[in-house]
Amino acid sequence: MAAESPGQKNGFKSFFSNALRPKKSRQTLRKGSRSTTDLRLAARSSIDTVPPMPELAPLHAHRLKYRELHAEVDSQLGERRDYTEIIHSLGTLDVNEISAPTYEHNDTRPPGEGDIASLPPKLWQRIATYLNPAEAASLAIASITLYRRLGPKYFLALDHADNHTYKTEFLAGLEISLPHHLLCFPCTKYHLRTSEGTERLRPSHVLNPLFNCPNSTNTRNPPPRHRITHGRNLPFTFVQLVMRAHRFGPKYGLPVEALGRRWERDNWSHTSRFHIHAGRLLMRVTSQTFAPPGLPPSAQRILLYSREDYWPYFSACAHWRDGELMPACKCALGHIPRPRSTGGLQGLEHKVKDRIAGQVFDPNALTTLCGFCRPMRRCPECPTEYLIEVKLTEDRADGRFKQAIVVTRWSDLGDGRTPGGIEWAAINGVGEDYDSFIHYAKRGIASIFEAAFTADTLPGQRVVSLNPKKKKLGEEGNQWY
Repeated sequence: MAAESPGQKNGFKSFFSNALRPKKSRQTLRKGSRSTTDLRLAARSSIDTVPPMPELAPLHAHRLKYRELHAEVDSQLGERRDYTEIIHSLGTLDVNEISAPTYEHNDTRPPGEGDIASLPPKLWQRIATYLNPAEAASLAIASITLYRRLGPKYFLALDHADNHTYKTEFLAGLEISLPHHLLCFPCTKYHLRTSEGTERLRPSHVLNPLFNCPNSTNTRNPPPRHRITHGRNLPFTFVQLVMRAHRFGPKYGLPVEALGRRWERDNWSHTSRFHIHAGRLLMRVTSQTFAPPGLPPSAQRILLYSREDYWPYFSACAHWRDGELMPACKCALGHIPRPRSTGGLQGLEHKVKDRIAGQVFDPNALTTLCGFCRPMRRCPECPTEYLIEVKLTEDRADGRFKQAIVVTRWSDLGDGRTPGGIEWAAINGVGEDYDSFIHYAKRGIASIFEAAFTADTLPGQRVVSLNPKKKKLGEEGNQWY
């Protein structure tokens, strides 16, 4: 039996104390020992085996790799062809990253003159035969190569009398390069603006030339214009100026606010205002006059019609004779309350009836219209809407409140390119096959116009047809008078 160490004790207590004592490490580090040298060598070897750091972050490297794999882009549209790739690319692309430019904005693409010249001239001649004269001339002027292939014959064809409309369309497309000129439609050529930037609307009896034109006083070939009210016209040149400034810039024309006017004539007061919506010019004309109660039919005609041309004093489109516009105005005049006699038995009878009914008669009370004259009317043949109202208005001459008839008209004047536009031709009675209930099926012209200037909306009005029976009698009909 081995000799016991001097400090070792036997017994139950010493057994447990030795069992619970932590064990000594089998590899005690000592100075100059072999184990220390082995640990240092192992650490150096582990450092040498660590992989090097990548040049790019893992996410950025994944993005670059994914772009290389899915770089197939449609050369015509600049879009990815596979929608699955679009969805997957959303997770790899930065949110603030600007997308690649499309084909039409790519300035680094090679010029197409070589591709045009590679096709034979006979093929370009064949292509031009499928185009109208205005489109063929626009194709020929697109580049010098196309002009050499097509020649000047398409420009000469525009001078033919039958191609006057096509020549106007072709010249209207050149307005972006002519800010200091205006297209004269009677002459079908551009004239230099004589009062550039200071053009103003004038009454119809005042000569207001915007350029020097030999046909300015030619009654056989007048410039296009639209009748607003009696003695007030809207020349198409002002529609051109406003729409050109809206499309290209202020130096091309006038702001839309420059067309608004207020004027009085023949005891009628008028206010016009204009607004541009979706590339088209909208017009609102409000006309009003004081109307005494109990007018006979002859007095109603004198109040509503001009004795010079038998048109209404208020603003109306070219189809006002066909339909129920004038009968609705006469019906509204019939709703103005009449003053009652306060003397004698008749006055006593009125007082007894009012007391039994529990009401007090007020000749200046608000007038309520009936179901015939209250709804808003829309002309089915042109983009025009009417609203007839009877309002209590102050007469500034004597300071009293009187009943006045108010007729408001909203119209769409078109895009202002040529007088042959569908809207401009329709409101002047020249266009055909125009259905306003198809073009404005969801939202009316009045709603669009009023929403642009105020947060308040018009009172709920149902829109009915101005000519529900679709009868076109014109002056031969007797209902309009």
